[in-house]
This record gives sequence, structure tokens and C-alpha cells, in this order.
Amino acid sequence: MDRANNSIWQGRFDGDSPLQHRIWQRVSHHENYDDISPKDFVLHGFAVDEGVRRNKGKIGAAEAPNVIRKNMANFPVVKPDFTLKDFGDVIGGTSLEVVQSELADKSAAAFIRGGKSVVLGGGHEVTYAHYSGLRKAFPGKKIGIINIDAHFDNREPELGIGASSGTGFWQIAQEGPIHSLHIGIQRNSNTLKLFDTAHKYGMKYITADEIFFENLPGIYERIDELAESVDVLYLTICMDVFNAAVAPGVSALAYNGIFTDPAFMHFYRHILQSEKLVAMDVAEVNPSLDSDQRTARLAASLLNEWLMI
Repeated sequence: MDRANNSIWQGRFDGDSPLQHRIWQRVSHHENYDDISPKDFVLHGFAVDEGVRRNKGKIGAAEAPNVIRKNMANFPVVKPDFTLKDFGDVIGGTSLEVVQSELADKSAAAFIRGGKSVVLGGGHEVTYAHYSGLRKAFPGKKIGIINIDAHFDNREPELGIGASSGTGFWQIAQEGPIHSLHIGIQRNSNTLKLFDTAHKYGMKYITADEIFFENLPGIYERIDELAESVDVLYLTICMDVFNAAVAPGVSALAYNGIFTDPAFMHFYRHILQSEKLVAMDVAEVNPSLDSDQRTARLAASLLNEWLMI
């Protein structure tokens, strides 16, 4: 075990007492998956955006993992037993399928040892990779997915192009019944074909227009319905679900996207409190488009909510 890369994991130093620690003081670098203990948070970067390129998006998300790490580093630690084990990045190339398989194997190794998997994307092609890791580690188990996203990402792969950042849920649905809830879906970002595909495969959804405080009981009910029906739970967040004012650094801007207002934070923390939640990732942060690192900071803050719950 080594102290994680100090050029990335650094922040304010208030002292060596556990009461003064920040995340950077509790991060260690690992290569051996036997180092993982039950309930450890296990971090991988997915430095890949080939899927975004194939989906005709603006590339740049491959540079996000270390930017998000830097924005996570300075958060205070509020759990006495908190540790974060950083296993570095899966590095992208033109073979999307190869790097997805690599992340699947690495996240599966974490799950098998009882770890909780945190992945920093990268494009939203991370979803199929992370889900595949769950499938490897939990054969025969029912896996539930909560996708906070403006898009269904259920396109059929284009002939001659293959899988992309927009095909993950279609790919998952080809492997058996899909158990998913998509929160923040925008009607102006999904064609009728994509809605039809969602209905065909039983993909449940809550539109962005339905996210308001008075509707929280209904949102909680939908979340609980999914969580109670599955064995393990996976949360994936595409940062393009959020309004462009708070998340400008994405490939597909959402000018009327959602905000992390009290209504959002209530149901978001409700998801994080599920004992079945074992995996979480953030996707589509594009540092080259990110003003004042707002999108990266938001992604880091959302991850921190789970790390410190």
C-alpha cells in the first residue's frame, strides 16, 4: 500500500488528528485487489471517451478522472472508519470493448471482496462496463440500476460503428430482463423511438418535469419499488442531466436541466441510504468545456455524499 499520487490527492492540512482529516489524507494507492476489505470504497478512473466520439459527441471526458479526484480531495472526513482505495485508471483507446471489459474485471474484483465501487468517467459508456462487473461478481442476482440522466441511452448500435455512450441500456437489455429507473429524462432530448424502446424493455422513468418538492412522495415510492425488487443496486449519473448553469462541462448541454435543489437532494440521499447500493459512477464531465470546473466540482460533491453517508 502506498500513499496515493500526491500531485492529485492534496488539499488543506488542518492536522493529523482523525477529527481534522480530509479525504486526501485517507486515500491510498493499490494494485493488488487482495488489499480490499469488506465495505471499503474502491476507486477506478475510466479515462475513456471513445463511446462519446462514436455517439457523435464532443470528446474530452477521458481527461475527467484526475480533475474529479482533485475536486474530491479537500472534502472533510466525517466517518471515523473511512478509507478510499484508489486503483488508478482504465486508459482508453479506439477499442471501446476492450476497455469496458477491463473495467468490468476490475470492478468485479472489488465486488467479490465486498468493496463498494466508485468509478470516475469518462463517457457514459462506463455504464455497460460497470454493470458488466456487477454481472460477473453477482451471477444469478437481480441487479437494479438507477440512472440519473437526461437521456435513456438505449440506442441500438449503428452498423459499422458498434456500441457507444448512447447504447448502454440497449446492450444491458439484450442480456436479460432489465431493472432500471431513469430519473431526469428530458422529453426534448429523446425521440419517440427511444421512449418506445424504454417501454418495450420495461425501463421505468421519471421525467425532469416531475422532479419538484410536492412530488417527492411519488418519487420515493418509485425508488423504493425498484430497490425492494432487486438484490443489488447500482447508481449512475450522467452530468448532462443538470442545468447548463451548474454543469456547463458536458458534451450535450441541458439548458433546461435539473438543479441540485432541496427536492433533488432529498430523493438523491434517499437512494444513497439503500444498503443494497454497491456501485456508483459519474459520467460525461468534459474538462475542456468546463467553466471554473463547475461540473467537476458538482460531480465530486455528489460522490462525496455517498462516501460520507
